[in-house]
Amino acid sequence: MNLFKSLLNRFKSIKRSLAEWREFGRYRSIFVPFGTDMYKADVVRMCIRPLAAHTSKANPVCKDHKIERILRYRPNPFMNGMEFLSKIRTMYELTNTVFIMIYREDPKTGTKPTGFYPIPYQSFKALESAATGELYIQFTMASGKELIVPWADLIVLRKDYNSSDIAGDDNSPILSTLELIETSNQGISNAIKSTANLRGIIKSKQSMLAPEDLTAMKDNFVKDYMTVSNEGGVAALDATMEFQALDMKPTITNWAQMKEFRENCFRYFGVNDDIIMSTQKPEQMQAFYESQIEPFLIDLSLEMTGKVFTEREISHGNRIIFEANTIQFMSTQEKLSLQNMVDRGALTPNEWRAALNLHPIEGGDKPIRRLDTAPVNEVKDDTKEDDKDE
Repeated sequence: MNLFKSLLNRFKSIKRSLAEWREFGRYRSIFVPFGTDMYKADVVRMCIRPLAAHTSKANPVCKDHKIERILRYRPNPFMNGMEFLSKIRTMYELTNTVFIMIYREDPKTGTKPTGFYPIPYQSFKALESAATGELYIQFTMASGKELIVPWADLIVLRKDYNSSDIAGDDNSPILSTLELIETSNQGISNAIKSTANLRGIIKSKQSMLAPEDLTAMKDNFVKDYMTVSNEGGVAALDATMEFQALDMKPTITNWAQMKEFRENCFRYFGVNDDIIMSTQKPEQMQAFYESQIEPFLIDLSLEMTGKVFTEREISHGNRIIFEANTIQFMSTQEKLSLQNMVDRGALTPNEWRAALNLHPIEGGDKPIRRLDTAPVNEVKDDTKEDDKDE
């Protein structure tokens, strides 16, 4: 826990010089995630799980091999590269605003990052330095401790980015649907419980029974006939008693309504049953990647590049890119058909073998070309040769 303690202590001394920050046009410097219990709903978790799983398969690529190695294997002491991406995507969907702290050994000298840590905040406040005008974010953790980080050392990802300059809008639009799903589930549960036992009224034909006699008659009937020991399910009464059963028919949500509630949640998160159950076709997987995975990876790549490297370093080609192999979404038959791309030099043999989950071969990183294919300007003109012969 030394890393987290150092994060808490690093900017403690500057807190006295900070004042609340004002956004353009309106005042709002304190942000609290809305609907923090969303992840307890099974439908929310099943929606987020494929988003996080497919996002986590992306590979970081960077000219600075040290940064690439950190992102791929150990972004921070608590998680590996896949867990790092999965956690970021989960937080992104739940809170719509993710902060990833760039951990540097010496922030004053602007040294290269040695780690990246997604901050699990409960709330945060935007603050401004009275001396320099620099923007800071003060996070409040679940333990109540506070962490203050300069904006320049924060990678920020936002979803539904509209109302605020700092944060994405909350997930309040989906909460009504989640409430309907929970109410429907409870209604079904209560209906099962209410109809699971025999219910009715015992009427005595004897006149003017004392209250204690009525109670005793009821208790004896329940004891003799409404317990698991009454395996036959038959009750016997004499001429002085009459049992009138109550027909319990509670109203519950029908299947079509339940399905629509769940579909509305699926639409909100951009998934469907096929994606959730991993039964999607290659065309569906490609569409899912292009609409839900690729935009997130591009956003993460742009934000990391801008916060990790200086403008001069970026001008020299330094980038952080998260790549996902879309060829893996193809069927086996479609992957085999890529042989034509190998023959024409568009794919290397090892790239093709990787799509088929095969090990690379020696010399397979060089493009090859069949002898009967060549660039247009290198094709021999046989008609000129025929003219010379004539």
